[in-house]
Amino acid sequence: MNDDKGARPRAIAAQVLDAVLHRGRSLKAELAQALPALADVRDRALVEAICFAALRQQARADAALRAWVPRPLGKRDGELRALLHAGFAQLDPLGLPPHAAVDATVGAARVLGRAHQRGMVNALLRRAQREGLPAAPADAAWPAWLRERLRADWPDDYDAIVAASAAPAPMWLRVNRLHGSRDDYAARLREAGIAATADDALADALRLDEPVAVAALPGFDRGDVSVQDGSAQAVADALAPDAPASGRRVLDACAAPGGKAAHLLERDPSLQLTALDVDPKRLERVRDTLARLGVGAGATLRAADAAALAADAPGAWWDGVPFDAVLLDAPCSATGIVRRQPDVLLHRRAADLGALSALQARLLDAAWRVLAPGGTLLYATCSVLRAENAAQVDAFLARTADAVAEPLDDRFGRVSGAGRQRLPGERGMDGFFYARLRKR
Repeated sequence: MNDDKGARPRAIAAQVLDAVLHRGRSLKAELAQALPALADVRDRALVEAICFAALRQQARADAALRAWVPRPLGKRDGELRALLHAGFAQLDPLGLPPHAAVDATVGAARVLGRAHQRGMVNALLRRAQREGLPAAPADAAWPAWLRERLRADWPDDYDAIVAASAAPAPMWLRVNRLHGSRDDYAARLREAGIAATADDALADALRLDEPVAVAALPGFDRGDVSVQDGSAQAVADALAPDAPASGRRVLDACAAPGGKAAHLLERDPSLQLTALDVDPKRLERVRDTLARLGVGAGATLRAADAAALAADAPGAWWDGVPFDAVLLDAPCSATGIVRRQPDVLLHRRAADLGALSALQARLLDAAWRVLAPGGTLLYATCSVLRAENAAQVDAFLARTADAVAEPLDDRFGRVSGAGRQRLPGERGMDGFFYARLRKR
């Protein structure tokens, strides 16, 4: 690709958006594949910013194309449509200098082999510059079935959830207490010109005033710090009041990418932690995470399906000795982290919810079988849907005679059934559900 006036990053952003918008690909996966091709960290940040902004305002961009393009773009023009979305996003909401944004995006058309369409790209972006994009309802990006469920579950909070899900998410850090205190790390950030705020309810957390590249974080490569949202960090705190004593056995049943397992081991490296994940490739990410943080020696990693554990026999991954605690961060609809994964709204289908709910129930039943009497299971999701959260836990309690829910305090959000629900944006955190269950 020719890198004329920033055309190359815009072309890469268009290719990523084309894959996400038109071929059902994951934004995270596409960015992970595309960004290494850019040597300049500023170009990488630009591509990310364009892709996130374009997906968050997809409805407005589509409305503009419907109104301004006489003949609808066909299937062969998916890359062109994606480039126009990228161009619109640079003007609004990113607010980049219009001359540079338009010229570079027009140049990207040539880079993509669409030199014959440069005039069209220029005309449409100039019109967007003059008139602005058409308005669209705040919830236009949400599929109708999901809007209905969200309204039914959270009628008084619907608008706030939609608004928070469309806003950029703050960058949260988790300080590795094995390498130093949070106060010491905050001082290192200040020396590096990075402003951060501590959260009194999260012992290891710092929230940055402005996101930065991971490479700019002091000591990241040495494992001094990790990037992890405050809601995800609170998982360790939800387990902490009844966490096993030093040296006891803990199971992380769905461990990838490994942040929560690492957090537990940072707090107590003596834990005998078993980390499971059904995907061997994702398990390698867990291994890499633990190694970077210097806690890999405290964990046993197994590629296995925790939900497949038979009721009457140990699994191939399990030695038959019960665990003192189980963390079940279950696969879910991810409706609490739309602000971090806006492509969730593109890819999620109504049928997915039934399949996910059934999987969550199997995981709960299987995890309960390996939990010792008196032990604690923490069930968590990054969903805001009651079917996956409060209703899921209520159904489990109804069919499990030796299970009892234990209360969590308001650090974990509002009461929701037997657990607690934090909605997106509350205290600057992602949407998350927590329920702590004890085996009689």
